[in-house]
Amino acid sequence: MPRSGRFLRFLGPATLVAVGYMDPGNWATDLEGGTRFGYQLLWVLVASNVVALLLQSLAARLGLVAGADLAQACRQHFSTRVNFSLWFLAELAIIACDLAELLGSAVALNLLFGVPMVYGALLTLFDVFLILALQRRGADRLEATVLTLLVTVAICLGVELALAKPNLAEVASGLRPTLSAGSLYVAIGIVGATIMPHNLYLHSGLVKRCGPRPEDEHQRRILRRSFYGTALALNLALLVNAAILVLAAAAFSKTPGAVSDLQSAYHLLAPVLGTGLASVLFAVGLLCSGTSATITGTLAGQIVMEGFLRIRLPAFQRRVFTRGLAIVPAVAVLAWAGESGTMRLLLASQVILSLQLPFAIVPLIRFTSDPQLMGRFANPSWIKLAAGTSGVFITAANGALISRTLDDLRQHSPIAAGLFAVAALAALALLGWVCVVPLRRDAPGEVSDIQRAEWARKFRPNS
Repeated sequence: MPRSGRFLRFLGPATLVAVGYMDPGNWATDLEGGTRFGYQLLWVLVASNVVALLLQSLAARLGLVAGADLAQACRQHFSTRVNFSLWFLAELAIIACDLAELLGSAVALNLLFGVPMVYGALLTLFDVFLILALQRRGADRLEATVLTLLVTVAICLGVELALAKPNLAEVASGLRPTLSAGSLYVAIGIVGATIMPHNLYLHSGLVKRCGPRPEDEHQRRILRRSFYGTALALNLALLVNAAILVLAAAAFSKTPGAVSDLQSAYHLLAPVLGTGLASVLFAVGLLCSGTSATITGTLAGQIVMEGFLRIRLPAFQRRVFTRGLAIVPAVAVLAWAGESGTMRLLLASQVILSLQLPFAIVPLIRFTSDPQLMGRFANPSWIKLAAGTSGVFITAANGALISRTLDDLRQHSPIAAGLFAVAALAALALLGWVCVVPLRRDAPGEVSDIQRAEWARKFRPNS
């Protein structure tokens, strides 16, 4: 196989993963960050992308070397109770992400075609037919469709930036790390939108079909190509997210009160940038973003459910299950708070993703650092340190947010504060247990045992 073909073999899965890094939840957090704080949180995007590249590379390494995705590895090495808890949290993250995709698509349909938000949310149930049609045509068609949607998003935002003409010196100032108390919530939302927990499960599952082939000369080259594909895809996602934040900062930061949601941003872009094309491109990009993220969210849900529970649902059932759970809070908020509640719900969904991150990061680091599982490809000390430090910082930021939320709840509802505190302590106990519990070895009846043996043969040391 030509070298270009070998590289493209890994670019496809990386492209599907990158979709999650530019979904409507990212649009909401980047828009909020740029509007309220100008370019101040640009460094959060860049730092989050560096951490995301590290973690996604570890997820791909797990799938390639161990021959098992992250959910399968958890089932193999943790107890049933721990596995069920981790599955529940992973499903919660997928539902939160699906909620953002649902709302983003509903907003785009409303802006482009005047479809009422509630009806637009209900219409998103039918995107399952697109997923089914693409899956039947094979992985290559699926990846090509997603790549087309991503390129469309990038073109739309590129034109928007050209029209906005941001001050480059001010943009560069946003790379200096600063964080105020008022920006903590949005910053954590950006982290959750950028480093999505379900993407770690997705990437480790997608690359298994890209495993070593007889013509591959060197195992390390396989891992290197996977890393290059991941870096290319995630840096494209970074450019898209940075473009949204910079666009919001350039167009709206001087009048932050005028932009409270995606709809007001759409309506203000035309007069601010001087052309109605700006608003249309914004809505088209948002619709493409929500559609592409829907595809990868369904794939991630299938991998998580099959890996943890050994239950494989057809795409249609899986899609209806996830979207059905996400559509309830969406329709409830739209009916109660109207369109003005969509932005708050979008931001909340991304914060939920950030809160779930440690429960995917800790198992991933433990598995990829285990010599019995990874052999000579186990993480070296510097990667353990870098990944562990990233996990500690994310957990600490989440802890700060939880503490602040608990203080706010105490002032309004002591009962709600008590329930929230119990849930937070239970989550902390689970995270501590996952950090220290010894890994199970050779659990019977696990598919990953067979897969690991096959991958170990292919990744044999060179003579």
